[in-house]
Amino acid sequence: MTETAPRPTLEAVAARAGVSRATVSRVVNGAHGVRASLAERVRRAVEELGYVPNQAARSLVTRRHDAVAVVVAEPETRVFADPFFALQLRGISKELTAHDCQLVLLLTEGRDDHARVGRYLAGGHVDGALVFSLHLDDPLPGLIRSAGVPTVFGGRPGWSDGTGDVLHVDCDNRGGARAAVRHLLALGRRRIGHITGPLDQTSAVDRLDGFRDALPGADPDLVVEGDFTPAGGERAMRALLDRCPGLDAVFAANDLSASGALRVLRERGLRVPEDVAVVGFDDMLPVAEQTHPPLTTVRQDIEHMGRLMARLLLRRLAREQTGQDPQDAAPRSVVLPTTLVRRASA
Repeated sequence: MTETAPRPTLEAVAARAGVSRATVSRVVNGAHGVRASLAERVRRAVEELGYVPNQAARSLVTRRHDAVAVVVAEPETRVFADPFFALQLRGISKELTAHDCQLVLLLTEGRDDHARVGRYLAGGHVDGALVFSLHLDDPLPGLIRSAGVPTVFGGRPGWSDGTGDVLHVDCDNRGGARAAVRHLLALGRRRIGHITGPLDQTSAVDRLDGFRDALPGADPDLVVEGDFTPAGGERAMRALLDRCPGLDAVFAANDLSASGALRVLRERGLRVPEDVAVVGFDDMLPVAEQTHPPLTTVRQDIEHMGRLMARLLLRRLAREQTGQDPQDAAPRSVVLPTTLVRRASA
């Protein structure tokens, strides 16, 4: 049996670099106060020896775990079926990986899971949390505040902790919805229905508000609540057609709902866009380009939003660790613009 070579030690790195053990420790742990030439010698020795810091020992020194919890307030069946979450997680993962930080994925199936997530965060296993897909009655924000974990939220929070320190990343949901409906109006459509998302989520509420901005006197029967899924889009589309047989356009609150609506329109023998024009929201290419016909939709840069969430959290952690922000400015919430992408459905 081949013997495993012993792991290089801090002392071995110090000997190779010709510096003290304390100097190596400061460089490895990211501390300041080491001359650039010495730091470079240490880094070269680390690479040559293949030295890997002991994470547990490093955490004792730095009080950092180099790990971030990503909390998605949805069951795993929803998370792994919806490409929105894949795109957002990809953006988060890219940013964390670029900073040598681990991603710990936590999903919530029910109330017991909320308590489990709260205990995990309070246990000091991670440096911070990224949280998205919250519902308005979700207990997670309160549990996270109790845990004292630095947090960035995906989407506009539907609550306030009174501190003015709630960092979030979102897109202009209301403005994007308004642009979608105005586009349909410009096409001459007058009986425009709206398939909402779940109205216990701020993104769905904001998109409904944008619909009403463009159509302030819209018939309430032209609004049906969906759930951001294809099946929910199908159910809502059937309800809209039963209520309003003369419907000539639909704005769906996301692309998956729009894909379900398109299936129902085909079943009913209605042509898109000749009889009914359809606009979605998200511009998730695996969905929007594969529908029949390809979907006109409002684009939000989902992957970039994930990266921004991680970037804001890392800046906040750096600020708290060093007492000042490396870029000499406190991180602030971000709301990104949206863009209407025209394809064949409207």
